[in-house]
Amino acid sequence: MPTEIDPIVDNWYYHEDKGQRFYVVAVDEDNGIVEIQHFDGNVEEIDLKDWYEMDIALSEEPENWSGAADVGEVDDYGTEITDTTPSDWDDPLQELRSPEQK
Repeated sequence: MPTEIDPIVDNWYYHEDKGQRFYVVAVDEDNGIVEIQHFDGNVEEIDLKDWYEMDIALSEEPENWSGAADVGEVDDYGTEITDTTPSDWDDPLQELRSPEQK
């Protein structure tokens, strides 16, 4: 069913047919293009006329939407874990030994 919802930058939408959430990154009315980013981080351009043919609804922002494009570096997962060195793993059973065995 075609939509009457206008594409608004930073608003989240739900594609009823595909069951996917996405948000609008940019709207270029001069060229008739809507740029969207899917929950998984993929970016796609849609013709503005095709936008109004899509079966979409407004959606709330996902609770945790740090998708693929949101991670700054490979090890930037927000876990607060510090880097370890090989010496940190030299003797992993040392903690389990009694004081007499050390």
